[in-house]
Amino acid sequence: MDRRDLIGALGALGFVTLCGSNARGDHDSKSDSGGKDMLAPVKGMHAHFCGIHIAKENPKFQLIAQHFCAPLHDQMHQCLLFDSCEKNAKLLGVEYIISDAMYQKLPRREKKYWHVHTYEVLAGGLIAPGMKPDAEIKFMKALLTTWGKTWHTWPDPEEPVPMGEPLLMWSVTADGQLSDKILAERDKQFGVSAKKIRAERVKEIGYDVPQVSLPKSIHEDGRQWRDDGDDKPTPIRNRG
Repeated sequence: MDRRDLIGALGALGFVTLCGSNARGDHDSKSDSGGKDMLAPVKGMHAHFCGIHIAKENPKFQLIAQHFCAPLHDQMHQCLLFDSCEKNAKLLGVEYIISDAMYQKLPRREKKYWHVHTYEVLAGGLIAPGMKPDAEIKFMKALLTTWGKTWHTWPDPEEPVPMGEPLLMWSVTADGQLSDKILAERDKQFGVSAKKIRAERVKEIGYDVPQVSLPKSIHEDGRQWRDDGDDKPTPIRNRG
């Protein structure tokens, strides 16, 4: 995400209808508030995409998360995370998304909290089902090299209430890390094919899907493209 790429991609979309409805309900957001819109912070969260999170400390803990996001400024977005698109969905936590340029300026001690999006974008783990195909690929290109910091304050949505400490979440970074069952569930829910999406995105974006090992400890930093050496992408061969 170079400067305004991601915010521009989102701004061009306008409000995206999410999961079949964009109803606002009966709340009068300006009543007794001096004319101020008291729902302004959440009304700006007009972009929706779906991802699959894994716990950094225990990568076998995996779940589907619905992201509802808004720009904070041209290099950062903030997202509310839910376990579904239903009216009574559980609020899982939050994710902050920043540009690669912003990530590179972070103190070394901070970088261990931030995960990559490269594999998720190219392998089809991230989808924006409310967007038209051309808008979705534009959005994914802008998201490709961003970094996310995700805390689940409701670690296990199977529990009736949030239990325990917030959980630092991570991203899938290579083939074989993601549960086939979870991916199949996501595909069925939105009527998509991860295999088809992967082929289309590799061709459109022009890079091979990264294969990066999971961190050996919770203190290890993430990498976007490869385990060692220059962390740069590999262009696909014989494009087109």
